Amino acid sequence: MSTPPGRGPIRRQGGPMMGIGAAEKSHDFKGSARRVLGRLRPHRATLAVILVLTVCSVALNVAGPKILGHAVDEIYSGLMHPRPRGAKAPIDFGAVGRILLLALGCYLVAALAQLVQARLLNRIVQLTVRDLRRDVETKVHRLPLRYLDGQPRGELLSRVTNDIDNVGQSMQQTMSQLLVNGLTAIGVVVMMFTISWWLTLVAMLAIPIVMLVTGRVMKRSQGMFVQQWKNTGELNAQIEETYSAHELVKVFGRGPQVQAAFAAKNDELMTLSWRAQFVSSLVMPIMMFVGNLQYVVVCVLGGLQVASGNLSLGDVTAFVQYSRQFTQPITQLASMVNLLQSGVASAERVFAVLDQPEEPADADGIPQPRGGRVSFEDVSFGYAEGVPLIEHLTLEVEPGSTVAIVGPTGAGKTTLVNLLMRFYDVDSGRILLDGQDIRDIPRSALRSRIGMVLQDTWLFHGTIYDNIAYGNAKATPQQVMEAARATYVDRFVHSLPDGYDTIIDEDGTNISAGERQLITIARAFVANPSLLILDEATSSVDTRTELLLQQAMAALRTDRTSFVIAHRLSTIRDANVIVVMEHGRIVEQGDHASLLAAGGAYARLHRAQFEGAAVDADSADAEAAGRAT
Repeated sequence: MSTPPGRGPIRRQGGPMMGIGAAEKSHDFKGSARRVLGRLRPHRATLAVILVLTVCSVALNVAGPKILGHAVDEIYSGLMHPRPRGAKAPIDFGAVGRILLLALGCYLVAALAQLVQARLLNRIVQLTVRDLRRDVETKVHRLPLRYLDGQPRGELLSRVTNDIDNVGQSMQQTMSQLLVNGLTAIGVVVMMFTISWWLTLVAMLAIPIVMLVTGRVMKRSQGMFVQQWKNTGELNAQIEETYSAHELVKVFGRGPQVQAAFAAKNDELMTLSWRAQFVSSLVMPIMMFVGNLQYVVVCVLGGLQVASGNLSLGDVTAFVQYSRQFTQPITQLASMVNLLQSGVASAERVFAVLDQPEEPADADGIPQPRGGRVSFEDVSFGYAEGVPLIEHLTLEVEPGSTVAIVGPTGAGKTTLVNLLMRFYDVDSGRILLDGQDIRDIPRSALRSRIGMVLQDTWLFHGTIYDNIAYGNAKATPQQVMEAARATYVDRFVHSLPDGYDTIIDEDGTNISAGERQLITIARAFVANPSLLILDEATSSVDTRTELLLQQAMAALRTDRTSFVIAHRLSTIRDANVIVVMEHGRIVEQGDHASLLAAGGAYARLHRAQFEGAAVDADSADAEAAGRAT
């Protein structure tokens, strides 16, 4: 899509034919992971309870094999050393039963503690993700328009939705397992040392192998996960851009090219996702193989210890269970590498938005009374550094007057309005409103005094009444209806089945383009601004409606300064001042008659618009006559 006129260049994050397999390194894996965990700080008390519950659960689970080992010893002792004659059985099943009940009680309490811990952890994770979404939403509203203009909407939406969801899922699935498995590994090692220190050292030979494999896998797959989520955002941006302009795609027959571009990007994303998941999933089978080798070695060496009388059968049985428990948490920790890396990669993308520079803080100035005098004093501005668009512009606008701004595309007309709205700040010079520098006025106070209607309409999903009342939260129903009647919205609303309660689609596709424009104009009027900005506001309405709107706007201009950006010169003949801009400079200004009489830039625009068709027709007739001759 082309860059909007008067705006800075839109930076695209790669194209549909980006080379497959290009991996991007994580900027700061450890720092981003610590930053994610730092967002849990408001829930420190709950985290302390979770830690206590986890320790209790792990301790009871770890004690289970040792208790069951006593039961094995009791049975083995009964078989190898029968009880005295007269006893009912060679094995003391009462003692065995008491031991088993103790083990069962430990496992039940451990399960209950783990259940409570999981519920609490789930709650704080969801609260953290909620707060992260809130912070990103708040941040977006504080970001300068320069940043938003430079980001594809689909890419930004992907960070706000997909990446935050992935961070939440990764935290949910990894935090509990990291805590439980880490404490389990520590507890198991302690219990193993109490049974046999040298068997423990043999079992722990698996740790260097695990660390080596995990480190290699993380180093290789982290960049793949970063690139996977980056390409997900690019694919979303491509889809959003295509769907929002699907009429143009169909009109120009670009369906096959769009599908081919989507297929290429989709295949690229599939390849990157497959590689990332495959490389990270290698951890699990390798760890299982190492764990099985450890199990065999422990069983053989433990059997030899029982045979030599150095260890009891119950101790060896417990040690074998501990060795499996020791390998299992390490294996599970290694298997979560892909989830952990994917979550941190998404977190980096979210934090990249949160770390963007914000708009400069508002001044503490108090707005002057509403007058409507606007002064541009030696204003210079450029979207890109070193590339000026407006240079040394000076303009004085009297209160209640109508100023029309005309000129070729790219002359800086919309940019002038953007500066007045403080969507951007001037590079040099200043803009005064009623004698006060607009940089000394809080943005909300400044913009509350300005009503703006753009060529591209924006309506939200809701009723026609709600869309009009959006311009003024304190507007009464009577004020909304007056604005609707003044802008001739009332004329077509009564033809709709539900009148003002008619629900408008998200893009307003269930009403005509002209009706959408009328609603946006009514929204600006209900705000009762002291300044009115119309950027090609009547371009989507028919000629009769345009004349009616001109009459309505003339009645509403009392004590209201109006800026009208127009390409159709017929709409601005009655303007008090017509400003002609070329290459960011004012080349002419005056009223319609004086500018035509001057025969300058405005006169050339007027001739090109109103006399061009006649000249072209005369030329065509002459050419046809020549061919006939």
